[in-house]
Amino acid sequence: MAAKLAGQGGSRFDLGQNSDINVTPFVDVMLVLLIIFMVSIPAATVSIKLDLPPAIPPPPGTKVKEPTLINIQQGGALFIGDKPTSITTLVGDVTRELTLAEEMGPDARVYIRADRTVKYGDFMNVMNTLQEGGFYQVALINEEL
Repeated sequence: MAAKLAGQGGSRFDLGQNSDINVTPFVDVMLVLLIIFMVSIPAATVSIKLDLPPAIPPPPGTKVKEPTLINIQQGGALFIGDKPTSITTLVGDVTRELTLAEEMGPDARVYIRADRTVKYGDFMNVMNTLQEGGFYQVALINEEL
């Protein structure tokens, strides 16, 4: 291996080292990405039409109806609110609760909250029993830790 120690030397075609950064390819790539994003962003903002009710709060002093809540505890113990029930009497008890709350009808919604240790089979047994009893508006409650 040889090294040049001093002097200009070299041939007349020797260009030497060029340490400038060529930014032209970088600018080209950035312009292409800009165009791609400008075209794809409007396509990504697809709107879904929803028929949402207006967000009007109830007047002060109005009593808000408590939802019909089914709690499933470890071991399969069922509660509607604070009242214990069983899987055999679940549909009748839910019907009675909804009748007392004056919410009976096709829009009657039932909420289910289950302990994290509840077996999936017990949970699905409650869901199937409700559907067999005609309750199709079932909502699941999720609580953050």
